[in-house]
Amino acid sequence: MVNVNELVDVANGVQSKRLFWDQEVYEQELEHVFGRSWLFLTHESQIPNYGDFVTAYMGEDAVIVVRQRDGSTKAFLNSCTHRGNRLCHADSGNAKAFTCNYHGWSFAADGTLAAVPLEHEVYRDEIDRSQWGLRPVAKVESFHGFVFGCFDPQAPDLREYLGDMAWYMETFMATGGGATLVGPPMKSILRCNWKTQAENFIGDAYHVGWTHGAALQVIGGPLAGLTGNAAIPFDDVGLQITTRHGHGFGVIWDSGPAIHRDSEAYRRYQAEQTPLVQSQLGDVRARLFSAHWNSGIFPNCSFLYGTNTWKVWNPRGPNEIEVWTWTLVQNAMSDDLKREIVRRAVETFGTAGTLESDDGDNMEACTWMNRGFQTRKGMMNSAMGLGYEGPRADLPGVVGQGFIGETSHRGFYRFWAEMMQARSWQDVRAADDRWTESLLRHDGADFWNRKDKGQAA
Repeated sequence: MVNVNELVDVANGVQSKRLFWDQEVYEQELEHVFGRSWLFLTHESQIPNYGDFVTAYMGEDAVIVVRQRDGSTKAFLNSCTHRGNRLCHADSGNAKAFTCNYHGWSFAADGTLAAVPLEHEVYRDEIDRSQWGLRPVAKVESFHGFVFGCFDPQAPDLREYLGDMAWYMETFMATGGGATLVGPPMKSILRCNWKTQAENFIGDAYHVGWTHGAALQVIGGPLAGLTGNAAIPFDDVGLQITTRHGHGFGVIWDSGPAIHRDSEAYRRYQAEQTPLVQSQLGDVRARLFSAHWNSGIFPNCSFLYGTNTWKVWNPRGPNEIEVWTWTLVQNAMSDDLKREIVRRAVETFGTAGTLESDDGDNMEACTWMNRGFQTRKGMMNSAMGLGYEGPRADLPGVVGQGFIGETSHRGFYRFWAEMMQARSWQDVRAADDRWTESLLRHDGADFWNRKDKGQAA
């Protein structure tokens, strides 16, 4: 096993450059991170009826996600148990059985082995079908229609795993008639490590005014003021938040539709919905409802609320990913507004989107520069905002001052390191009461209390 303590120093916000290149690190991630975490699979709206299915990935393991006769959802490894061939080649569809095109073994929608060609003649009726069904994903659950799976039967349930992040996500998932994804997903390949994109979406507002400066000037609107990292009241514009299991996000207040060129319809929708959100969920989440978020669900699911893109970074080795991109909308939106949001999401963060292209170049360089033996000896800095973060009474998790900071980065790598070293979920649970210790400097633990009293941080 790799020595994780040599790779991540949470207290000082430092990581080794090996994180983005090393094959040994990657193999341990597949076992300890992707083998234990809840991973996004699909939205229930994509598989509404019995036999509806989509194919997806959990780490590098291909799976079939199938709606069952009783309305539940199950997932299975997309591999025939006879000789290991890919069982289902379609991205989606409806099937009451899946038949392997190699030798014809057939599996029912519930994963059981339903038929074996020449079973009497060549197996002499001695094959035990009950032992050769598809291998199921241990746990499949839905959070407001968003379906996740986990290979580890000892993992907490999905709601517990999401933890405080679920409280935040309910801002748009439990209001406006619920949220859904417009698919099928766009798919593309980036030659980068999966963590480069995960950390970028979870909290990197620092790059927005620089990397995306030219694009923001063209798009216009409130975010155009970030161009060139111009002087703006950073402490009052937004916040960063990290939660127990490595999830987190950054928020820019009052700028939900900011990335949309023609945002009047979107602004009108939010103005109509905000009082309803306030009555259902309170003042804090009503304000979050009209904000813009850059967000991450550990390990490899990211979304932008406001820009309304939803992504999964499927790993393909330590230096390549397959990016799956959906558009996020609320069911209560008009069809015209949904179409407008899809257009803007594709234009910005679709496969050939303006902002996606900006990011892709950086993510690939952050990965491939570390192939150098000497370069890999170096360290990376994510110490921005250390000492300017802490718990707040009105917001769950650890909250960092300002929307530009690296609170969420440190929270992501804190939990990454914990998962990489833990022997089981029992070890992870044992640390629940002290998970903030490595994140908070002594002078930052009560930052918000002192800030509210007008004391210097």
